[in-house]
Amino acid sequence: MASYAQGVRVPAGADLLFISGQAPQTADGHVPETFDEQCRLAWDNVIAVLTAAGMTVRNLVKVTVILAGPRYRESCSRIRREVLGDHRPAMLYTFADLWVDSWLLEIEAVAAG
Repeated sequence: MASYAQGVRVPAGADLLFISGQAPQTADGHVPETFDEQCRLAWDNVIAVLTAAGMTVRNLVKVTVILAGPRYRESCSRIRREVLGDHRPAMLYTFADLWVDSWLLEIEAVAAG
């Protein structure tokens, strides 16, 4: 079974929350060294935005993960499954140079509630 959905329908009248790209960086500017630490921090930052809006990861309908390279795919997928559990939003992984050289990923998302 895929750990993501091919499509997710948002009910009419649902509140939509568009989450800007969340970097693997703390409020004071610290960027962890390892990919796993960065990935968990970026997810923590997504969850903080959801929480501030009164939502949880169960409200996610679309997630885009931008990776610094394909070597991070498996670790990223493993951590995403840990964070989301059995929740299956629509997903996209892509590879790109990121805004800050020390970042290894960035996560943006759309939630509905």
